[in-house]
Amino acid sequence: MKTEKGNSSLHSRLTLTGLLVTIGIVFGDIGTSPLYVMKAIAGANPSLGEDYVLGAVSCIIWTLTLQTTVKYVLIALHADNKGEGGILALFALLRKMPKRWLYAVAAIGAGALIADGMITPAITVSSAIEGLDIMFPSVPALPVAVGVIILVFIMQQAGTGRIGRLFGPFMLVWFLTLGVLGVCSIGAWPSVFKAFNPLYAVRLLVSSPEWFLVLGAVFLCTTGAEALYSDLGHCGRKNITASWMFVKAMLILNYLGQGAWLISTGHAATNPFYAIMPGWFVPVGVVMATGAAIIASQALLSGAFTIFSEAINLDFWPKLKIKYPTTEKGQLYVPAVNWALLAGCLLTVALFRDSGHMEAAYGLAITVAMLMTTVLLALWLRSRGVSAVLCVVFFSVFVTIEGLFFVANMFKFAHGGWFTLLAGGIVAAVMMVWYKATRVRSRYVDYRSMDECAPVIIDIKNDGGIPKYASNLVYLSRTPETGLIESKIFYSIANKQPKRADHYWFVHIDFTDEPYTLDYSVKIIADESIYAVTLRLGFRVAPRVSVYLRQIVEDLVAAGHLDLRSGYESLRRRGIPGDFRFIILHRIFSPSSMCGKGEARLMRAHSWLRRLGISDRDALGLDTSIVAAETVPLIINTSPGRRIVARE
Repeated sequence: MKTEKGNSSLHSRLTLTGLLVTIGIVFGDIGTSPLYVMKAIAGANPSLGEDYVLGAVSCIIWTLTLQTTVKYVLIALHADNKGEGGILALFALLRKMPKRWLYAVAAIGAGALIADGMITPAITVSSAIEGLDIMFPSVPALPVAVGVIILVFIMQQAGTGRIGRLFGPFMLVWFLTLGVLGVCSIGAWPSVFKAFNPLYAVRLLVSSPEWFLVLGAVFLCTTGAEALYSDLGHCGRKNITASWMFVKAMLILNYLGQGAWLISTGHAATNPFYAIMPGWFVPVGVVMATGAAIIASQALLSGAFTIFSEAINLDFWPKLKIKYPTTEKGQLYVPAVNWALLAGCLLTVALFRDSGHMEAAYGLAITVAMLMTTVLLALWLRSRGVSAVLCVVFFSVFVTIEGLFFVANMFKFAHGGWFTLLAGGIVAAVMMVWYKATRVRSRYVDYRSMDECAPVIIDIKNDGGIPKYASNLVYLSRTPETGLIESKIFYSIANKQPKRADHYWFVHIDFTDEPYTLDYSVKIIADESIYAVTLRLGFRVAPRVSVYLRQIVEDLVAAGHLDLRSGYESLRRRGIPGDFRFIILHRIFSPSSMCGKGEARLMRAHSWLRRLGISDRDALGLDTSIVAAETVPLIINTSPGRRIVARE
């Protein structure tokens, strides 16, 4: 009960601890945007000018308002799947809709977000470390940035809850510092408050020939919004919503302060983030910026772990090892994803070398993710009974906004945008292939009636001429119907090697759309002989099948439905329980199978992609000492069309 209480306080209720942890986990990415946004805006038009700066700051204010506040905080955070957020959780709410293309939308959006998670640590850490040039021009920033990035990924093993409690107070000070620096700098040009008038933004975009460069830079201020939605399961809607109001205020104050400094000085070549600091504070600012960059990276990584956890259980990705560092709801760590993103991040640093070049690659992929989320959100709103007119308005407004950002960022394609699109495209392609292939394979799984098979299985049990294979023989079944058994399982029991056992268990795992479901049902097919078990697991629940089956057996023994004592007389007299043996069937696509060329390619791709994941034994939490794997062909139709005849 202690765990449930902890989950409630952090995830469900609005608490000071929850707010602090949220600030430490969720807002790192969007909270470090002042490091490079105004710098990029100044670089787009070095001549500057009051109208240009006011228009740019106005674009930032209204982007944060419309894109982050309205779309994500006020709307998207309500599109949760039992407390879980992110584009795949949103897809889980919609996947029963008769729209076959939805999986592609979800996969593209998820792939783009993963690409963003790869480049965010690189650009945020590099931007912060480059502040060292102010104090130590001779110190190379690149090796320091690489060292910090490696440290960020090593820290993930501690879990987001512990990281949040560690970094929460730091980020609170960081945001307060942003606000104070902004307020102190606003005095240089108090008229900067005119930027709250959206007409300045409209005027800039209409009149400026560099509008696409401006929008490409402005978009960087909201890149953390998608990760904010993905981190819903880590902190909860109430904590994210309340803390965002504070974070937004501090961000806007800092942008206003940087804008005031740019108008008053016109020094486009200098990073205004560090320029608004008093000279004595610059060393402290560099250290704080580096710390904030570390936390920004962590925010994207925690969101990436969520995405892959959901992807695995929604059949978008091969099984991966998932660890749960804490008992708090939503806390998880995916080692393979962590180290793969580290490799991608180091590759990004090696390719682009400094934050200025990274800005060219940053933003394009995440606009794709946002567009995909808009499509799914519009469908979700309609499914919740919102009028068609309002859904069309929502879709039109945000597709227009994000479409403009996409067009603006497309100008970055040749300068580095191709890199994130390539990375996101690879991830999305794997997701779509795995999802489609999994469903094609499921169509070719053949079943037999349990009424037909049960008498044969019982005869095998009673046949003393067959060596006993195990006291309890457990098969992992794909059929959700207790009245059916997979033909391959029956073949394994009766034909491949007759397997005699005291009890036969057919265990089916039903991964639900709800994240934290954990229950079971049992149907006794034949007393003291055959049991059909259905485990219902939420997509965020660790599938520890050995543990859950042991608990189910204990319940059956307590209820008098099972005698678990060994079938061997010498052991039975002493009350020693029988052993358990798990059988995992690997269905291999045969090249001789007759099917369409497209499906054949999907099958081959599925077989190859299995190498990206771990074994079913490890994925399902099975004791390695009691698991046997058998390979069986996935027979689709092996008929060659002609029958061979004897030669006369």
